[in-house]
Amino acid sequence: MPARVLQRLTGLPERPGGQPVAVNLAMHYGQAALLGVVRSIMAQTGLRGPVASAQFTVVRITNDQIFENATGVGAPPMTWPRGELVVDALHKAVYAFTTGAVADALAARHGPGPGQRHASLLPGRHADVGPLPRQDAYGR
Repeated sequence: MPARVLQRLTGLPERPGGQPVAVNLAMHYGQAALLGVVRSIMAQTGLRGPVASAQFTVVRITNDQIFENATGVGAPPMTWPRGELVVDALHKAVYAFTTGAVADALAARHGPGPGQRHASLLPGRHADVGPLPRQDAYGR
């Protein structure tokens, strides 16, 4: 499916049956690399750990669905056979959690992100914690 999406997005000719491996890999790894930047930004700002990786799994699935449905190559996941849905979701989750582990480890080298520093002002769940002072909100 990734090859057909890229063919439609770029105007490359489409072929019936099997798709060129190079085109398939270009789209597959290209999307993964670009979305890895999103997960890196999440980690740098303080969205780290398993919950952030679960959120990112949704981003990864949503990204695929936008491109596949917008180009007419795919259909919404709720119409897929359950087996295909499970395999796709599992693959996206493995990607998201692996990418998250790497992004979180790299971001941790710079200490807590702004969101984490904000949360540490008053640990626990509170509604009225004001923002970090501007000078503390961004990189050091």
